[in-house]
Formats: sequence, C-alpha cells, structure tokens
Amino acid sequence: MSDVTVACCQLGPRIGELEHNRAQATAAIEAAAQQGATVVVLPELCNSGYVFADADEARLMAEPADGDTVSGWIELARSLDVVVVGGFCELDDPSGTVYNSAALVDSGGVRTIYRKAHLWDREGLVFAPGADPPPVVDTAAGRIGVMVCYDLEFPEWVRLAALDGAELICAPVNWPAAPRPDDERPGEVVRAQAAAAVNRVFIAACDRVGSERGVDWTGGSVIVDVDGFPLAGPAGPEETVTLIARCRLDQARNKRLNERNDVLADRRSELYGGLVRP
Repeated sequence: MSDVTVACCQLGPRIGELEHNRAQATAAIEAAAQQGATVVVLPELCNSGYVFADADEARLMAEPADGDTVSGWIELARSLDVVVVGGFCELDDPSGTVYNSAALVDSGGVRTIYRKAHLWDREGLVFAPGADPPPVVDTAAGRIGVMVCYDLEFPEWVRLAALDGAELICAPVNWPAAPRPDDERPGEVVRAQAAAAVNRVFIAACDRVGSERGVDWTGGSVIVDVDGFPLAGPAGPEETVTLIARCRLDQARNKRLNERNDVLADRRSELYGGLVRP
C-alpha cells in the first residue's frame, strides 16, 4: 500500500487512572478508524500518565506487554483493520524492570515492543533505558519505524530507522511545555520536521495535553511529510484532537532531492568516524 491515512490522537491521560485512560484511547482509535485512518498513533505513556513520584509508583501502574492495554489495542486492530502505535508503562516480568515503551500492533497481534532508549530528565530515575535500536516493521500499511519522544532528537537514531527502510516513523511523545519566542513553533516540532526532511521519511509524532502534577504540555502533535512540511498540525496545547493526514509512503522510498543528489547515497561514511565516539 502507498497512500495511507495516518491519525495522531492527542489525548489527556490522567495519572494512575488506567481504566479511564484505556477507555479514552479506545474511543479515539475507533473515531480515527471511522475517519478512514489505517495507522493510529497514541501518546507516550497513554495508559498511565507521565509524572510519577518515583519508580515504585510507576511500577504499580505498569503492565506487561500482554496486559489489558496492549491486548485491548490488538482487539481494536483486528476489528477495525488498523495499525496502532501507542506508548505504555511496561513491566517486564519476572525482573520487575519498568520501561517507557511503545507497542506496534495490527491484526496479527503484537508486531514489536520498543523500549525508549534516550530518557529525558527524571525518566532516568523511573525507567530502565532500552538497549535495542528502533524497530522497523513491515505492515499492511507500509514499513513503520517506532521510537518514543526524546529519541526523535538524536539524528543518529532517526537515520538508523531510515537506513532500515522506514517509510513512516511513529513516535508517541509527551513534550513538556517550554518557553519560546512569540509566533515560533515548538522546538520539538521543528526538530521533527528537520528529521523528516534530512531522511525523506514521514513522521507522525503524537503528543498529549492536560496539566499533570504541575507539568503542562506542548500539545504539538504533528504529521510531517518527506520534505519536512506538516501535513496536519501542529496541534495546540489545549486541544484534545485527532489529526488526520494522507501520506504517500512511496515518496519515502525515493531519497533523491534532484537528479544529482540523494540524501542517503550522498553520505561520506568514511569521513564520519567521529560519530562512534562517546
């Protein structure tokens, strides 16, 4: 499939209210499918909320990958014939380790579980970092890469997914609100646009809204094309909204900028040895 309808469901999870959060996500997935979406992206940690007091509180709210949240997404994916990418607080049994994770599910079940590798601020006090590169999965909609929030801000990480053939990168995010000059887009949105353009991939970043324990959110959900331009969004900081965009994923298979330049073929890997230094 080439012409794919992608949805980002910008929601307002409530910390610790798992049943409410699951119901909110279910309603959003169903509504997006009714609008024609075949790929539905949900926010980071949308089952649990984000601002945990400590690792022990997060562990109480965490679920295994076969828990109620991801199992519910699988049921919806099968009944609605959609791909769902959503963030959840994952408990790894039997170790008891807690991860900030994202699941990609479709009618075949769980296709991948990705554990966020780059932890932001206090996340390092709550979660263990993932140790695997961003997965890229063949789905009926196309080749989809998965990463979470801060991962998007590492050019090497997005490039790994592009080199692995990702056509669309789906990123559940929770972007805390930060000051910026008047009339400027959020920096996270700018970086998502840049990452899409320099790799010629589509990016769907799905943020959240709603003040949580004193933290406000950018709410800048956005779907970006291979030239780095928004197809939908960025959304506003107060909007519980679903963004919808049609993405011609075949455009992401063409890395050419013109008859002489190609964003991947023009790399000079022999000169980039410094990138392997810590």
